[in-house]
Amino acid sequence: AGELIKIAAARQLSEAPRLVPAAGLYDEFRARFAYEETDDQQAAIEAVLDDLGSGHPMDRLVCGDVGFGKTEVALRAAFAVALSGKQVAVVVPTTLLARQHFRTFTERFKGLPVNVAQASRLVTGKDLTAVKAGLADGQVDIVVGTHALLGKGIHFRDLGLVIVDEEQHFGVAHKERLKALRAEVHVLTLTATPIPRTLQLAMTGVRELSLIATPPVDRLAVRTFITPFDPLTIREALLRERYRGGQSFYVVPRIDDLAEVREFLEKQVPELKVAVANGQMAATALEDIMSAFYDGQYDVLLSTTIVESGLDVPNANTLIVHRADMFGLAQLYQLRGRVGRAKARAYALFTTPAAKPMTTQAERRLKVLQSLETLGAGFQLASHDLDIRGAGNLLGDEQSGHIKEVGYELYQEMLQEAIAHLKAGITEIAADKWSPNITIGMPVLIPEDYVTDLHVRLALYRRLADIETDAELDSFGAELVDRFGPAPEEVTHLIRLTQIKALARRANVGKVDAGPKGVV
Repeated sequence: AGELIKIAAARQLSEAPRLVPAAGLYDEFRARFAYEETDDQQAAIEAVLDDLGSGHPMDRLVCGDVGFGKTEVALRAAFAVALSGKQVAVVVPTTLLARQHFRTFTERFKGLPVNVAQASRLVTGKDLTAVKAGLADGQVDIVVGTHALLGKGIHFRDLGLVIVDEEQHFGVAHKERLKALRAEVHVLTLTATPIPRTLQLAMTGVRELSLIATPPVDRLAVRTFITPFDPLTIREALLRERYRGGQSFYVVPRIDDLAEVREFLEKQVPELKVAVANGQMAATALEDIMSAFYDGQYDVLLSTTIVESGLDVPNANTLIVHRADMFGLAQLYQLRGRVGRAKARAYALFTTPAAKPMTTQAERRLKVLQSLETLGAGFQLASHDLDIRGAGNLLGDEQSGHIKEVGYELYQEMLQEAIAHLKAGITEIAADKWSPNITIGMPVLIPEDYVTDLHVRLALYRRLADIETDAELDSFGAELVDRFGPAPEEVTHLIRLTQIKALARRANVGKVDAGPKGVV
């Protein structure tokens, strides 16, 4: 927690230029937005502009469902920074998303004294050299690119804002590089399904959080079906989309599956034009295929998960996922967000192997996804993921962990306290609030099959972390038995562990290690 607290403190204490957009120009830029802002979107925009004008480096997470208008929040922030004479870097996970954002930014900044450039493998060597030179001498105001922008060969003359889109797709090394930037520049992170660690950072207050939970007017939820693989169902779904004038995505988990599925489609729906795309294609070929699909020259885009991140094809409103049991929860959710971005009702069909049983976890993932059919469920989904996987180490490179120890909850409590103290200018934490470190070689948790509801489980952990007396602990144990039945072994261990922690604290014992050979 120490390092995390240092980062939060450094941000609170360090200063950044106050960047406030010029009123007249800003109103003109805002008027270019073709839609009515939702209340949440307006609140997120105002919060970001307040952060930029606060004089401290911003570190804000904007969590909004796919198609709920996060890009507009980023555009307004970029406007404020670029017109204050500083540079903006927009970092995205894929070349296709870089291309799309580049188009959006170029379109919105047309006619303004702002130079927008792109840096990804879609940009040829000569042009890329010119972009790098432009960043170094300040000729380029906004650059949109993949994680190559975080590389050592890129130098900015005066970087003011980093916008990170779909952070969950970046590796730890890139995130560490971003973390190093955080104390110096403004950072705005956009995501639909925050990874558990990101969500945890936002929940503990290390990052500011804006939620965009209101769907745009006329937006309908995507109807989701989970079904064993059936050629007739797939033919019917693809043709129905074609007859209503729309297009479809067909996504497979591996490049190796493309040839087999293409053959299947040629046999089942010979009347449809199918384009094939994957991440290993030459950049120009990929660009051509995506442009042709966007322009309506193909009925179906058969691809790997390259279409997962932020691609916006309003006319595509049917999604079929092949072997959905092989995808992660956030991946499936992101894929589903590729459709339903216009006013038409969209359909997502997740197919599973007809003859082969799925793993329990795969089944759980698909059930969670089907239950989250409402618009704006991305934040709930991340909470489920936080519970299924845990948050991992918030600072290091362990990206999956488990909310398996009460120590984790106590850690959160200490972290929140430390941050509150820092914000209030207090450096020492009250002596009676420290927590001993206890390691025992047994599982200590509230199992899912004992308390099925995620939010109830998290609330119980939180209550347990606040318990201070034996009487409170006995009452808590009795309540569990009363509400959920006889406690399993893991819960008994958890209650005992809490008791030992309280005793150790009273005796001023900082660490207890228990194993088969004894206790230290």
